[in-house]
Amino acid sequence: MTATATATPTRVRPSGTGWRGFGRLLRTETAVWLRDSSSVFFGVLFPTVLLVGVGFGIPGMREPITDAPQDSLWYGVTPIATYLPTVLAMAIGTLAILSLPVTFATFRDKGVLRRMSTTPMRPQAIIVAHLAINVATTFIGVALALGVAQALFGIVQPTQLGVVLGAFVLGMLSLFSLGMLLSAVVNKPSTANAVASLVYFPLLFLAGLWTPGPIMPDIVRQIGQFTPMGAAAQAMDTGWFGEGFPLLQYVVMLAYTAVLLPLAIRLFRWT
Repeated sequence: MTATATATPTRVRPSGTGWRGFGRLLRTETAVWLRDSSSVFFGVLFPTVLLVGVGFGIPGMREPITDAPQDSLWYGVTPIATYLPTVLAMAIGTLAILSLPVTFATFRDKGVLRRMSTTPMRPQAIIVAHLAINVATTFIGVALALGVAQALFGIVQPTQLGVVLGAFVLGMLSLFSLGMLLSAVVNKPSTANAVASLVYFPLLFLAGLWTPGPIMPDIVRQIGQFTPMGAAAQAMDTGWFGEGFPLLQYVVMLAYTAVLLPLAIRLFRWT
């Protein structure tokens, strides 16, 4: 009698096909994302709507500040201009913290990530696609806000453009690292909404959304500089209106990125 062994077939991902079709995946996910009117509004339009609403809705926001010391950072600057760095930091955080975790929690809840792992396309491709969508949307929203602010309010040009750009890039890295960490561990869209809101709104407060620039209390400024959104807003403040280099804020954003991004990759669950 001869014993016959039956081998269980093992699925092997075809060599070289892991990222083939990524362009089509990106186009498809972008089209789906654009159907969500709330994501489009908060990602693209909300920073501009907020700036215009504050600029025209609050008296004195377009009048230069003259009651500050003449050697102050804020003397001669309009209050709406001091609001701009906070709005830019908020624009990053809105997509990174509110949008991204809900997207991946929805995918996880519906089994999209699990099904992606059974196709020739690498499952990591859907993460890269949505990061690209959200990063591109952030740039579009920020460009629109800056253009409208310049046209309506004549915003002063940054005194240190390089510092502003560096702070913006580090703000994106640190806030999207935080968003990816939330995306890595939250399973349900409702839970993602709740957790993201608990993180997002305190960060907004510490970044100065309600007390921007010259009216920010010292205690809020001191605490805020150790948060990714607050550090981004303060570093852009310095680059826009001041002198010197915001070393502490840069280090804070780099530290958040260096810690949170590897942690998000390690903890990310597909199911």
